Amino acid sequence: MSSRNPFFGGRAAWLCLFFMLTQCGQAPRSEWKLLSDEFAPAWKPSGMPEEGKVLIQNGEISLQPGQPMTGVRFEAWNSAGLPLTRYSIEYEAMRVEGNDFFGTVTFPVNDSHVSLVVGGWGGTLVGISSIDDMDASENTTTGNAQFENNRWHKVRIEVRDDDLRVLINNKLFVNTSTKGHKLSLRAGDIEKCLPFGFTSYATQSRIRNVLIHRL
Repeated sequence: MSSRNPFFGGRAAWLCLFFMLTQCGQAPRSEWKLLSDEFAPAWKPSGMPEEGKVLIQNGEISLQPGQPMTGVRFEAWNSAGLPLTRYSIEYEAMRVEGNDFFGTVTFPVNDSHVSLVVGGWGGTLVGISSIDDMDASENTTTGNAQFENNRWHKVRIEVRDDDLRVLINNKLFVNTSTKGHKLSLRAGDIEKCLPFGFTSYATQSRIRNVLIHRL
């Protein structure tokens, strides 16, 4: 004869379900809109010497020309739990006036940081600074594109465990392995944009629709 207690079995099932629900919690966040009201207080001027004015309003960043650079940094990357790998960055950038880089972004890759240069060296250079201590004009990510002023240019960066991909206006510009390579920032004021930020060089620029998505 079975001595099984149906009341105990039902109670055990409820206890098991309760345990699973309390242990699982909420799913990890997968998307961050960095220019939303939620994150507005986390944006600060970078503090570069003789930088231009930084304005953040209506979901848009405006960088006025600096002597030579202007930067803005997002201070809450780590405290907000944003990823260090397996994530994408999307944004739109416009060079209003000038002829040098205008949508350059500095971002984390695992325990390092690099910058994507957009429109450098007279207005056309694209590339990653730095890989194996070589900047965007020297390493294998070097590319060129025409960036018309007063036009929005769409940028997408994919950060994975062992590689980086960059698309600009839906065209692939960077597809490089990072495995076994040293990743770092070019020495200088760009470090003031850590852990994440944007920089312009002697240009007036605008940035909007900054979206981080977990891959």
